[in-house]
Amino acid sequence: MVERIVGVKEGDKGLVSRLEAGAVLHVPDFGFTLSAAEQALLNPAIADPKRKNISLEPNNGALHGVLGGDDAQRAVRALISRYQQAAADLLARVLPEYQGKTRAAPTSLRLVRVEDRKTSWRKDDSRLHVDAFPSRPTYGERILRVFCNINPAGEPRVWRVGEPFEDMAKKMLPRVPVQWPGSAALLAALKITKRKRSGYDHIMLHLHDAMKADLEYQKNCRRRRCRSRQAAPGSAFPTTRRTR
Repeated sequence: MVERIVGVKEGDKGLVSRLEAGAVLHVPDFGFTLSAAEQALLNPAIADPKRKNISLEPNNGALHGVLGGDDAQRAVRALISRYQQAAADLLARVLPEYQGKTRAAPTSLRLVRVEDRKTSWRKDDSRLHVDAFPSRPTYGERILRVFCNINPAGEPRVWRVGEPFEDMAKKMLPRVPVQWPGSAALLAALKITKRKRSGYDHIMLHLHDAMKADLEYQKNCRRRRCRSRQAAPGSAFPTTRRTR
């Protein structure tokens, strides 16, 4: 049976195989700490309520979702940029096999708890789901996320780790509709997607939606609640293929 959460210590080997088998890695001593000035940025008032996250593009440095003037924009950009580098350094240490084989994607800062957001069921990340991006097709590239809890009040991050991807897919794949010919080109032409949505992305997006839409699945799926030690402030969680 695949471990759901694997504690990581400096020098541990074989973490790639465990990650790709569906484990969530737990790095308790990530070492990403905030200065007093950065702590002051963790104010939900600076986040655009129309967006789920504040995000920073890796290539052009475009920042989205921040309310405020130039000073606030610069400070938030610097904080997220520093986290981007810290996450890259972490992967180099614990998953060296991935060096030269990954690329950075937009990095997000979430200042409002998902449980406190009023949003549609599709955007409700408190529901178990797999990652899929409606507007940014990946064409089969795996999504490797590095989460870090920086709660200013020192509250632990509550994680719900679901069943292995394969078990979920057996249940949800029959619900995935056919991708109609020409639909990918139309979505791209209308600027709904940044490029044509591949067959892989079509399937992953509908798996994401099927999981979130099924309240019975959300209620009954085997899962483990992780508090305190597993998700304490300052800890990091690299994950790639586990439902959460």
